[in-house]
Amino acid sequence: MGSYQKYRDEALKNDPELREAYEALAPEYNIIQAMIDARKKQNLTQKELSERTGITQADISRIENGTRNPSINMVQRLAEGLGMRLVLQFVPKTETK
Repeated sequence: MGSYQKYRDEALKNDPELREAYEALAPEYNIIQAMIDARKKQNLTQKELSERTGITQADISRIENGTRNPSINMVQRLAEGLGMRLVLQFVPKTETK
């Protein structure tokens, strides 16, 4: 495990407020990371994904760096451009100890 992960894990363990804020942002960052991973796995540039989806390369960049909050419709278009389907689920929260 890298030093950042060790630092993050310790900070989250020792600071309940930080952990709560981090967990609140997790779904957004999970979507961003899944999109980046899928794009890179297919060796696509942001420009190529833009051409497939009609979403500007600038907007794709903003989504990937977390400064643009895309609509579900936009995420659906990105999924289709990646040859994937979007699955959105509601799952019960689990208690953390």
